[in-house]
Amino acid sequence: MATDQDIEKAAAILRSGKLVAFPTETVYGLGADAGNAAAVRKIFALKGRPADHPVIVHIARADDINHWARDIPADAWRLAEQFWPGPLTLILKRAPSVSDLVTGGQDSVGLRVPGHPVAAKLLQVFGAGIAAPSANRFGRLSPTTAGHVREELGEAVDMILDAGACDIGIESTIVDLTRGSAVVLRPGKITAAQINAALSLTEGEFSESPVPGTAPRVSGLRASHYAPQTPVVVLHPDLIEEFVRRKAGVPVAVLARRSRPENTRTALWQVAPATADDYARVLYASLRRLDASGCRMIVIEDLPQVPEWVAVRDRITRAALGQEASVSSKIG
Repeated sequence: MATDQDIEKAAAILRSGKLVAFPTETVYGLGADAGNAAAVRKIFALKGRPADHPVIVHIARADDINHWARDIPADAWRLAEQFWPGPLTLILKRAPSVSDLVTGGQDSVGLRVPGHPVAAKLLQVFGAGIAAPSANRFGRLSPTTAGHVREELGEAVDMILDAGACDIGIESTIVDLTRGSAVVLRPGKITAAQINAALSLTEGEFSESPVPGTAPRVSGLRASHYAPQTPVVVLHPDLIEEFVRRKAGVPVAVLARRSRPENTRTALWQVAPATADDYARVLYASLRRLDASGCRMIVIEDLPQVPEWVAVRDRITRAALGQEASVSSKIG
């Protein structure tokens, strides 16, 4: 577990323009001084991240919004009061001083106050904003342990603060507030219904998804994202056994919320948790295990199309690179 001395050392490393990986309640982030352009460039170089893909700035307290954003709507303060510290990122109009490197050249900036005690202490000691996307190669599975960061990035990170496994396991909910009304751009632990309630909106007044082509670019919204290197398909539970049978001779790994059926021949069958929160917590760790198994394909059992599963469904859909639709149609 990271000590106070570790956190002091990490803050000093950040001040020197170097990179620190640190835990949040969602996933581990790859942090740099958000006010140091040269340091932020190191994040993009190490991750292989496109220059137009913005990074989220982690701040210590809600009042710090004023340093990073302008024309801040009342809804931003309402959501900050309700959900910060916590797994919510607010997209706001950027302040003039914010670097294009952080915003991806856009007129908006993503801000979050993380709820993890190590992240909170690091921000307090550092005393400024930390730009921190997930601590992995761009587009790959997000890390939820310090070991995952080491596997992905090795010695290229100047320091890793180890605080065990992340509690939530998937990235923060992202809400856009730059265009007059709240719009969820990326689902997460905090649901659209919770945001709706916090803003005292009726169902018809709240948009749960952006109009195509109108939303700011934000983290994690490329069609292919959160992906293992092994090809992934997502299948209805009733199609998995037939799919595996047709793939006889090809090592297939399965992630499903039920035990392995009798006479089903798979190289690896991993039973996933039954509830959405527990599933999310171990999703990336499970996919890393299956990715490292030597199998040539990963099959993920499709999940219920109900609100509590929206965020996890989003992650497995992006991991599958859009393959699940074509596979399902061929088998059905």
